[in-house]
Amino acid sequence: MPVPDKTPRVVIRPGAEKSLHRKHPWLFSGAIDKIKGNPSFGDTVIVQSSKGHDLAVGAYSPQSQIRVRIWSFNPEEPIGRLFFDNRIKRAVETRNQLALPSVTTALRLVNSENDGIPGLIVDRYDRWLVCQFLSAGVETWKNDIVSILSEIPDVNGIYERSDTESRKKEGMNQKTGSLSGKTPPETIVVDESGVRFHVDIINGHKTGFYIDQRENRKALGDFASGKRVLNCFSYTGGFNAWALKGLAQSVTNIDVSESALSLLKKNADLNGFGHDRYTVLCSDVFQTLRTMRDRNETFDMIVLDPPKFAHTSQQVVKAARGYKDINLLALKLLSRGGLLFTFSCSGHISSDLFQKILADAAVDSRRDVSIVRYLQQSEDHAVALNFPEGLYLKGLICKAY
Repeated sequence: MPVPDKTPRVVIRPGAEKSLHRKHPWLFSGAIDKIKGNPSFGDTVIVQSSKGHDLAVGAYSPQSQIRVRIWSFNPEEPIGRLFFDNRIKRAVETRNQLALPSVTTALRLVNSENDGIPGLIVDRYDRWLVCQFLSAGVETWKNDIVSILSEIPDVNGIYERSDTESRKKEGMNQKTGSLSGKTPPETIVVDESGVRFHVDIINGHKTGFYIDQRENRKALGDFASGKRVLNCFSYTGGFNAWALKGLAQSVTNIDVSESALSLLKKNADLNGFGHDRYTVLCSDVFQTLRTMRDRNETFDMIVLDPPKFAHTSQQVVKAARGYKDINLLALKLLSRGGLLFTFSCSGHISSDLFQKILADAAVDSRRDVSIVRYLQQSEDHAVALNFPEGLYLKGLICKAY
């Protein structure tokens, strides 16, 4: 049945329908001319053109600059439990078609706008699901979504990690805690192509682990044999473990978090990697790299996987300086012919800008540097063609001469 006529209409300004014709799932407040009806937080609304044509159906968010997140570009599609059931099943089936469950027990099942459910993140860690509800729409439909997720086979429990800053933009408080089933243990052990990790889904970064770096960790392992590796912003040791699996001569890990480094050691032990093969430094990465530079230390491979430097578009210039600074330091520490694995997870830093930043750092380092390979997020972090913002993780393997 079609959406009833009493559904509120969000009427957009002339010309604003261009992004909707491209099926972009965001409608910003500045594109809105008027509102027919009185929608509240998370309510379903019809987006209407200035000429009165219904264009899409979405979720209304009165406090966010993204005023409407589009559920469907068929304005007559009913939004209810069946809608979310179909979208979630489609997303899970996509991961099954990629054969990811046979490769790893840590994978993303639902990737927000890219899977047609704006604001919903669902990651699977063995028999546990971890969810983030990041928009007014999915917050409103949370009970139905959790009920649908609880039907996924072999799931012991569902845990919420909606503790991100982005919820504040939606007018929501941060939330964490069990949503269904059993309470998760202190850590969950996952397998990534034979390398195992303890994951802390309650206190860890994001939903507990950087699933999006899966293929890039494997790539590091392919290059690591006999190399002296410097792993910056090491967190719980994903790159450390894969470098050691790849028979690196040694790995030096730097992170400011003692708890993360403690879990890094547990992960090394879990895989049988001896303590003599790696070291940990609990310190600020920028300062430590400067100290290493001043000591003329060198490494054959360096990994730079920093946290997000630009949370908003206003922070791009400052973030660019930070990326250039840290990459310049790394290039000064690389041995001749050494490899730099460098990343940015800042969505506001485009791939072109990131490459330009690296080029500027290379000039200032007075070294010849070439790109060996382009890297990005793992394949379970699908990117919808109508939502280029979904490609947030940029990476380069660079060789310095």
